[in-house]
Amino acid sequence: MRNFDDLSEREILALAISNEEEDARIYADFSDGLHVDYPATAKVFDEMAAEENTHRRRLIDLFVSKFGDHIPLVRREHIRGYIPQKPVWQMKPLGLETARAHTHDMERAAARFYRQALTRTTDASIRKLLGDLAEAEDKHDQLATGLEHQVMTDSVRHDEAENERRRFVLQIIQPGLVGLMDGSVSTLAPVFAAAFATHNSWNAFVVGLAASIGAGISMGFAEALADDGKLSGRGAPLLRGLVCGLMTTAGGIGHTLPFLIPAFYTAMVVAFVVVVFELLAISYVQWRYMDTPPVSAAAKVMLGGALVLAAGILIGSS
Repeated sequence: MRNFDDLSEREILALAISNEEEDARIYADFSDGLHVDYPATAKVFDEMAAEENTHRRRLIDLFVSKFGDHIPLVRREHIRGYIPQKPVWQMKPLGLETARAHTHDMERAAARFYRQALTRTTDASIRKLLGDLAEAEDKHDQLATGLEHQVMTDSVRHDEAENERRRFVLQIIQPGLVGLMDGSVSTLAPVFAAAFATHNSWNAFVVGLAASIGAGISMGFAEALADDGKLSGRGAPLLRGLVCGLMTTAGGIGHTLPFLIPAFYTAMVVAFVVVVFELLAISYVQWRYMDTPPVSAAAKVMLGGALVLAAGILIGSS
């Protein structure tokens, strides 16, 4: 691994060519990952990839005129202190904001590279091109903004925003809501049955903790294995499974934690209050994201929770 300050002008140009090739490929990957759901944004990234390829060709022309046809392979990871670019395939699911934020970081890093490279060169033609490219990278954010204004009309922006919201609901909200409902409602019976059967806060806590973690693991696997997301558009199964499992556990833990209070009846009152807030939260999510009328959502959730709670109390008291 080499220090940047030790690179020759030939190696600096070779590194610049490699950087432009990699950046163009990243923009092309962004376009490929977004073209189905966000075709207008994908077109913007196509234009940016073309711009990076133009930079690469200018660098190659200068390199050939100065040093000949053979371009050594010098990459970012060969230089000490360089932070390698994160591969696009590791950014799944790829969202609009993720791609745009990564783009801004890339352009700033590219401009910084060209300014540093300027300090390491003495050849007038090389310095001129590196300076021009530094200015071009500074303006690339403006180019991206201009392209977005040209390509993305208000109606296109609305459609893509709606598509983004739909993906968020399918991939995050829906599995999270399923988990929260299962964790909050299904664990009520064992927790309160143990509480009323033993009148011991610690016993109720242990049962609730076991039920919450067990339900979280079960629901997580069930969600991940139920659908690969390719046809339904529900996204990566591992992500959905993780969201569902964590929310299931959180739903059960909420009314389990009050039983850490040693005083049994105090713990019971706090747990009842937590249950009410949990059911209200579920009703809010159904209304906010699933277009369920608020009264209908609250009535259904409260009725289901009350029935399960009553079952647990009856069983524990018998």
